[in-house]
Amino acid sequence: MDLKDIQTALQQKKAFISDMDGVVYHGSRLLPGAAAFVQYLLENKKDFLFLTNSSERTPKELSAKLARLGIDVGEEHFYTSALAAADFLSRQKENCSVFAIGEAGLYNALYEKGITMNDVNPDYVVVGETRTYSYERIEKAVRLVLAGAKLVGTNPDMTGPAEQGIVPATGALIAPIELATGKKAYFAGKPNPFMMRRAVKKLEAKSCETVIVGDRMDTDIVAGVEAEVDTVLVLSGVTAKEDLHKFAYTPKYVLRGLDELTDILKG
Repeated sequence: MDLKDIQTALQQKKAFISDMDGVVYHGSRLLPGAAAFVQYLLENKKDFLFLTNSSERTPKELSAKLARLGIDVGEEHFYTSALAAADFLSRQKENCSVFAIGEAGLYNALYEKGITMNDVNPDYVVVGETRTYSYERIEKAVRLVLAGAKLVGTNPDMTGPAEQGIVPATGALIAPIELATGKKAYFAGKPNPFMMRRAVKKLEAKSCETVIVGDRMDTDIVAGVEAEVDTVLVLSGVTAKEDLHKFAYTPKYVLRGLDELTDILKG
């Protein structure tokens, strides 16, 4: 496919879904083309959503972070794995209760879906990223799962980026509960196509009208492939071009970053 065909195909998309860390920013550093990309989406009246596997922050907090980096978008443009987990639970069992280990992003998402907290006999134990990880809470989670509560994680990521470097993410934090109980968690976030389909529905778009931009083959790109959404892999984050042969699936487009994508969109 030549550049003109790529340009035409991408310009015709109605909705854009973009990962955040590794695509829009690294920590507190805005990546090249990010501001111009958002400006293009706004000027051309494209529907868009920032999709993140991180469950720690609320959409309001994510909106504030982008504002500090110079990009002003409302909190309605963010969808996190915490919101996906809350959507999943509310669809599984109405008025369910949970024992949750996480931060504000997870607790707020659960409360907004009418899900109550219960540390005695909850329907689910839900785990997300947290900085208040403790043996006492893990011990309680293990007891509750062994007593019949179902185990749910916001995302399966073993690590995540932080200002000081790589830190444990939900997959690592939930592993002791899985090992101690012999139960495998259900993860609502990427690469689960559930999260991608919910995002497309939130944008009120069809899969064929939507494109996802991400930096990880094992989450963003595979989620797009499984949800039948066109994929753009940007090489500004985790996946390098020489990694592509390791995967049985391929992205629709491979670009340097949001700067190259925006140049193509603008023509």
